Amino acid sequence: MANMGTCKSRRWPWWLAAVVVLLLALGWYFRAPIAGYAGVSTAYSARVACSCRFVAGRDLEDCGKDRLAGMELVTLTENVEAKSVTARFPLVASDTASYREGYGCVLQKWED
Repeated sequence: MANMGTCKSRRWPWWLAAVVVLLLALGWYFRAPIAGYAGVSTAYSARVACSCRFVAGRDLEDCGKDRLAGMELVTLTENVEAKSVTARFPLVASDTASYREGYGCVLQKWED
């Protein structure tokens, strides 16, 4: 009977490893759509949050409520001195929008 418990515990790491490998394979296969979604989400969120914060004068926490459904992974941070908001999608994308007098909030140029 003691061997049965040992046998089951040895299967667990293999099953867990198989799940991790499957998730990594799915992430690799869908990397282009994920990167595209992340890029659009961060650009949109940075621009809208910057306008909300520096044009409308609301708090950044209140501006976070304006994000669309599905953008829960996007985080917002502000730089009050630079009048900018940065939106980040973990490990994938980041965009910054800055307030410019006469133009409103504009996205900063991409750097490859």
